[in-house]
Amino acid sequence: MTEKAVIIVHSGDIDKIYSALIVGNGALSMGIDASLFFTFWGLERLKKNGLDKGPLSKMNFLGLGKWMVKSRMKKANVVSLEKLMTDFRELGGKVIACEMTMEIMGIKPEQLQQEWIDDYGAVGTYVMEAKDAGITLFI
Repeated sequence: MTEKAVIIVHSGDIDKIYSALIVGNGALSMGIDASLFFTFWGLERLKKNGLDKGPLSKMNFLGLGKWMVKSRMKKANVVSLEKLMTDFRELGGKVIACEMTMEIMGIKPEQLQQEWIDDYGAVGTYVMEAKDAGITLFI
């Protein structure tokens, strides 16, 4: 196994997107290669201007919970998802968009933030990416 972390980003919930990017950035900052495989609702977050559009996974309260959490994060100086993604890319993180999900959900490549995406693939792409990884997560 190599020093590599591969994360399936299945959920589009904002707190789970934060988790995936924080873990990915943490791995990269420790010298561990990191890849994020965006699929299903996670792939929705790769749409243009869509990174922080998801609900909270718990206690969303029709959007009020999300507002409260974002407010608390701002007070705690937690960086934005946009900054986390920029840092992830600058540190050499790899982003893979699931082609099967794109087909199922009717998502066209031009709807996505192309500058964030390194590769398009399906389950085989993920398996090849993860087969030698020391860390694999499903978020």
